[in-house]
Formats: sequence, structure tokens, C-alpha cells
Amino acid sequence: MTSRDQQLLDSRPIIASIRITDNMSADERFQNITLRPIIKLQNDLLIEVFKNYIRKHKNAFYDLSTDKGLIYIENAINKDIKFRNSIKGMVIGQFTVEEYLLYIENSSALNKRMMTIVKQRLQDNIMLFTKPETSLAS
Repeated sequence: MTSRDQQLLDSRPIIASIRITDNMSADERFQNITLRPIIKLQNDLLIEVFKNYIRKHKNAFYDLSTDKGLIYIENAINKDIKFRNSIKGMVIGQFTVEEYLLYIENSSALNKRMMTIVKQRLQDNIMLFTKPETSLAS
């Protein structure tokens, strides 16, 4: 294992609730061992990236109810290909070489898992996406 790979693994948070079993599918194992810790590690960055996404889309998100905001997040993840690819890059860039080789064997299914976790994480943090205060000139 290269020092880069070891540094990546060492930087990931440990998620105590993760359980690995023998009868788990390879995709589920990859999700729990690789994707969930990386996405948790990248949480603060993902929050800021979505705040920037809101700004770039004329702050329309701020006029939505919470329910509509949840749908907005889902649509951003599922339908905006540029945004989706940007998020994938943030996650894939944290893979070790071995993980990347596993990922490319079934990237389509793993991308779905990845986006589901990211979507849920952003939705769980919806209260962080409040309209920034505008300062009044004195």
C-alpha cells in the first residue's frame, strides 16, 4: 500500500454503527467500508458546495418550504449532471488505488449508492441552508 493510500485510510472517520457481515453483497460492503466514511469526512465540503449551488441558481432554494427544499436537493443530485459529477469527483478523489479498481468494476450501482448517501446527508442538514443575512449599509 502506498503512503497516499495509507494517509487516505487514516484520515477517514470511524463509523461505529457500521456492521460488516459475511453475507453482505460486495456493493454493500464497499458502501459501508469506503463510501460512508468518505462522505462523512467530506460532509463540511459537501455543505459548502451545496450552498454555492444555491447561489449559482439565483437563491431560488431560499423561497421554498422545507418539503420543497428536500425535493430541490433530490433534483440537484439526480438531475443536474454537472453537479452530480462534481460530487462524484469529491468522493472518488478520496479512494485508494485498490478501492478505485473495485469501484470501476461496478461504478453504475456504486454511483447510485454514493448519490443516495450524499442526498440523505444534505437533506438531513437542510437547516444549515438558510438565507444568508444581508448587511444594511449605514
